[in-house]
Amino acid sequence: MPAVAAPAVLRPFHPSDLAGMYRVCLRTGDAGGDATRLYRQPELLGHLYAGPYPVADPGLTFVVVDEQGVGGYVVGTADTARFDDWLEEHWWPPLRAAHPRVGDPGDGTQDHVLVERIHAWERVVPPEGFPAHLHVDLLPHLQGQGWGRRLIGALADALRERGVPGLHLGVSAANTSAIAFYERLGFTTETAYPWGRRMVLPLR
Repeated sequence: MPAVAAPAVLRPFHPSDLAGMYRVCLRTGDAGGDATRLYRQPELLGHLYAGPYPVADPGLTFVVVDEQGVGGYVVGTADTARFDDWLEEHWWPPLRAAHPRVGDPGDGTQDHVLVERIHAWERVVPPEGFPAHLHVDLLPHLQGQGWGRRLIGALADALRERGVPGLHLGVSAANTSAIAFYERLGFTTETAYPWGRRMVLPLR
C-alpha cells in the first residue's frame, strides 16, 4: 500500500522553521502569487516581512508544517511602535551594510525596491486601539482548508493573553481574495490607500 502522507499540523515557531518561512514568503510575495521571478536575491522579502518577528517578539509566530515542510505561517508583534524601534536598532544596520542601495536594472526585477525599504523603512503609526500587526502566508496546497483562520486565531489568542486590545494589517488592493478572507474573520477596513487598505480586528 502507498504511504499515507502525514497530516499538516499547526505549532509554535522553532528556529529551524526560518528557511521554510522565507520560501513561503517568496512564493506568496506577489499579491499572494509566486514572486520568485521578481527577485535575484530571494531572501530579501523574508528579511522584511518574516525574519525579524520571531526574534523581536518571541511567542507570536506560528507555522503550519506538512510532509513538504513549512507551508504557512503567521508572524506578529504586540507593539508596532516598539517593533519599529527594535528594527532600527538591531535589524536594519547589518542588512544596510550587506545590501547597499542600487538603481533599477530595468529587467523587471524588484530587488532595488526592497533594498530601498531596508534603507528608508517607513515607520507605521498604528490606529488607536490596534497596536499589534501581523503577516500571514500560506502556500496554495494548504489554502482553503481553514489553516489561515487557525493561524490568525492562534496569534489572536496569544495577543489576548498579553492584554493587547487589537491588531491591524495591510493588504494589497490586488489581493482581493485576501481582503475577502480577512472580512470573513471579522476584520474591517480602517483606511483605504491607493495601494490597498489597512484593516483592523478588535481583540476584546
